[in-house]
Amino acid sequence: MQKYPVPEEFALKQTAPKIAGSGVITGGDKVNCAYDLVEQMEYLYVRVVKAKELPVKDITGTCHPYVEVRLGNYKGVTKHFEKKSNPQWNLVYAFSQDQLQASYVEVVVKDKDVVMDDFIGRVFFDLADVPRRVPPDSPLAPQWYKLEDKRGDKLNNGEIMLALWRGTQADEAFSDAWHSDAATIGSEGVSNIRGKVYLSPRLWYLRVNVIQCQDLLPSDRSRPPEIYVKGILGSQALRTRVSPVRSVDPTWNEDLVFVAAEPFDEPLILTIEDRVGPNKDEVLGRCVMSLSSFAKRLDNKPVLAKWHNLEKHAYVEGTTTKKEAKFSSKIHLRISLDGGYHVMDESIYYSSDYRPSSKLLWKPSIGVLEVGIISATGLSPMKTKDGRGTTDAYCVAKYGPKWIRTRTIIDSGSPKWNEQYTWEVLDPCTVITVGVFDNGHLQGGKDCSIGKVRIRLSTLETERVYTHSYPLVVLKPSGVKKMGEIQLAVRFSCASYLNLLQKYTHPLLPKMHYVHPLSVAQLEALRYQAVQIVAARLGRSEPPLKKEAVEYMVDAGSHIWSVRKAKANFVRVMSVVGGAAAVARWFDQIRHWRNPLTTVLIHVLLVILVLYPELIFPTLFLYLFFIAVWNYRRKPRHPPHMDIRLSHADAVGGDELDEEFDTFPTSRPPDVVRMRYDRLRSIGGKIQTVVGDLAVQGERFESLMSWRDPRASALFAAFCLFAAVVMYTTPFQIVVLVLGLYVLRHPKLRGKVPFVSTNFFKRLPARSDLML
Repeated sequence: MQKYPVPEEFALKQTAPKIAGSGVITGGDKVNCAYDLVEQMEYLYVRVVKAKELPVKDITGTCHPYVEVRLGNYKGVTKHFEKKSNPQWNLVYAFSQDQLQASYVEVVVKDKDVVMDDFIGRVFFDLADVPRRVPPDSPLAPQWYKLEDKRGDKLNNGEIMLALWRGTQADEAFSDAWHSDAATIGSEGVSNIRGKVYLSPRLWYLRVNVIQCQDLLPSDRSRPPEIYVKGILGSQALRTRVSPVRSVDPTWNEDLVFVAAEPFDEPLILTIEDRVGPNKDEVLGRCVMSLSSFAKRLDNKPVLAKWHNLEKHAYVEGTTTKKEAKFSSKIHLRISLDGGYHVMDESIYYSSDYRPSSKLLWKPSIGVLEVGIISATGLSPMKTKDGRGTTDAYCVAKYGPKWIRTRTIIDSGSPKWNEQYTWEVLDPCTVITVGVFDNGHLQGGKDCSIGKVRIRLSTLETERVYTHSYPLVVLKPSGVKKMGEIQLAVRFSCASYLNLLQKYTHPLLPKMHYVHPLSVAQLEALRYQAVQIVAARLGRSEPPLKKEAVEYMVDAGSHIWSVRKAKANFVRVMSVVGGAAAVARWFDQIRHWRNPLTTVLIHVLLVILVLYPELIFPTLFLYLFFIAVWNYRRKPRHPPHMDIRLSHADAVGGDELDEEFDTFPTSRPPDVVRMRYDRLRSIGGKIQTVVGDLAVQGERFESLMSWRDPRASALFAAFCLFAAVVMYTTPFQIVVLVLGLYVLRHPKLRGKVPFVSTNFFKRLPARSDLML
């Protein structure tokens, strides 16, 4: 429960869109129709296939044809072909029902010219005659139509193949169509606004165990060599420590772990280098290997180690060329592609996938996640166009390896997408992320983030449709800001509820993470490399999913220091500890007889539990059961969303925000950096004091029997002997009853000074006096 409510501006709002599945709980045997989580949108589809025997209009005797599809003020233009009378376009245009401003469609064929394009011919279609197609009907077959001149007479030569029909966004032509609200961009830019589905490359951990080398030939044999091995895979470069064996046969037995992506195109390059001086290294050998030749392992059983020949690059005097000279030096390696790990590209706290790399270890899916991206409202202008603010918005959703990108709605602060997507679910304790971006690629810039939403599947009831408007909240140097709202419809369906519940008993990560764990520093570095690989791969798609969008979706900079996050995490810790503190306060009130009736009842309960100890655990669990049932009436009714109070975003200072948005390394002037460094030292000093206090308590407990204080240890040993005799001669129930009645004694029987045990414990020695 939140102590302070979130402002209404940043609150989640339940909506009632006009969708087939809105607000209903579907039955297990009911088959849901496609696109039942979005509002149905009507479109007029025009497929321009090809033309033939086009007449020549140019004085050069050639034809450079292209097609314009006109509907009122909206126009779609194909690309033109050079010197081709029989062009093929095979393009589809989609005109929204809201944009049908005319009663007919005009398809015009023109000849591209330097000064003014020549008119070749056209075809008219009455909208009332266009048939309607309902999926899953077969696609409408295109037909040949004779071109007409401007007076309406048929041309002797020239035909165009077209197909026209009415449909919805469920039509298979929808995703590849050029939409009327984007047709003015032109044929070269439309591909950048289409919606697409992307798949992240399957990532593996490449483990290179460097064992030893033999017969290395350093140039200077009068000194003990300082040899290390450097590995390069793509943009990743790792190195071993300098071998402790200072000879020509060094040993390491050290692991280098890289992230590799399928298909394994990039080679692994290992170089053996000798540190001959400051910032001066000599290459003693080199080895290039293909990743496809390495063994794939599913468990922690070591693969077979192999010797590999090294090649040395020798420069020929007087030339700039180099040659490879083979010699007898070798390197002993154990290399494997570890498929038992999950290569993390997201934070483990809100990851969307925990599957291992190898498909042989994958489990069947437990359900289906369906998300309808309906619309957005009140989006902030992200750029200026013709002297006014504008936004070209699109959405990106990520769950598991599947990314989706909706089409871009041009120049609209309230875009309507109404696109529905489906994912297979393998674990309920996963999170789907939906982000909204402004398409900056149209003006040669970057795609700016507008906001994102995270929804944890385990917080959703199965088979229920959630329709809500989520606030898009971002933190800017000026403070927290609401950038608009996005309306989503979400449904999580499971095939077997028993399989769903069994997932809660399985480990979160694959087995290899527990059998052969990677260090925290390794995981953080490997996650950075994984994000870079995924961003580079998706950036090469068409249309590209930009790097800035990928990094924003996976929260690549979440590990950067922030005073705001430190304060927010402290408040979270205090909130968690608050439950135990509340119990302690309640018990203290019982001990001090603030409510005599309750204290008497506790005395009665103490006597009963002491006399009948077999009731202790049943009473405890029954009490917890009643607490859980009592709290059921206060369970959350809506999915979680970004919380500005929890994030401490509404109470952060300007300088703290400036520090959070600073580059790494810093780009601020020295006096600002000095001030922030002093503040960080102050915060670190407080943390240091708290950690020191915790260490003192632990060391005092250890010193009870370490005889650092001989008298204290002797007193404790004597007390233990006395307690053992008393516990042996006195029934256990009597001891517990006496202790309980003593703790619950009336305040008039208490003293003001601390008890003997507390005084004794605080006098025990710790190691603080040994600290410098």
